[in-house]
Amino acid sequence: MKHFDEAATRAPLSFERLVPALHAAFVAGAQVPPRHVHGIETASGGGNRGTVLIMPAWSDAGFLGIKTINIFPGNSARGLPGLHATYVLYDAHTGVPLAMMDGNEITARRTAAASALGASFLAREDARRLLVLGTGRIARMLPAAHASVRPIDELWVWNHRAEGAETLAAQWRAEGRNARAVTDLEAAVRQADIVSCATLATSPLVRGEWLAPGSHLDLIGSFTPAMREADAQCFAGARTFVDTDEALQKSGDLLDAIAAGTLRAEDVGGTLAALCRAERPGRSGAEERTVFKAVGSALEDLAAATLVWQSRDMA
Repeated sequence: MKHFDEAATRAPLSFERLVPALHAAFVAGAQVPPRHVHGIETASGGGNRGTVLIMPAWSDAGFLGIKTINIFPGNSARGLPGLHATYVLYDAHTGVPLAMMDGNEITARRTAAASALGASFLAREDARRLLVLGTGRIARMLPAAHASVRPIDELWVWNHRAEGAETLAAQWRAEGRNARAVTDLEAAVRQADIVSCATLATSPLVRGEWLAPGSHLDLIGSFTPAMREADAQCFAGARTFVDTDEALQKSGDLLDAIAAGTLRAEDVGGTLAALCRAERPGRSGAEERTVFKAVGSALEDLAAATLVWQSRDMA
């Protein structure tokens, strides 16, 4: 059984390779059972409640993968990341374990890649100003991911702790990107071509009245009915797409909009698979406003892990 640490897992997963790999995986399809979700709280945990997700998938290409991902939002107060994950890849024909991979790296990179894949169909082709909400592992990757599909040349970042946004903007500038932190979220949303939310928020951050015609709203942080990043008005008058149909049961953003009447489940424009297979059209005009809501799919993890495995002999 081969072990891929964080660096070895990351190396084959450039967005120039991973976004097309996800596209191909959605076209081919895979067996993806519903994820197992369990709340975790222990008497000795000091009230730090968590969620564990167990996400299996297998493909006709002969690979079976199982990701275990632990999410503890209270970890930030302890100086720890809020997400920890492991990924085990198996031979789907025999069940033989092939590799243990860094699940954090796979999760973050495939989530950012799925965000960019959605934008490749839904954001304007000339979209250049990206606003990122959040400063975590996934948020940090969004500029590189989106720049692989759109001509992004201006980055703004907002965070509920302003110093975190300043630090991340400085990091991006050190990487040669045109980036700055913003504190006026409304003004930034009104001017952004793409608004990408990668937070663990439980109450809306973005309001629909702020979103400009022709903008693309990317919601990739929340993944349970109790989490939400956008208010119900964000969906009014917009074409909404999801990564998988599971989003309609898991996303607090979508459930709120459906309850408010600003979105009907039957009006969702389609899934990533439908877009990748050209079964549904993406953006239809420059003034159209689009929304992409992702809750994550084990198919994406399997695609990333397969890419790592198949690249193992490259040096």
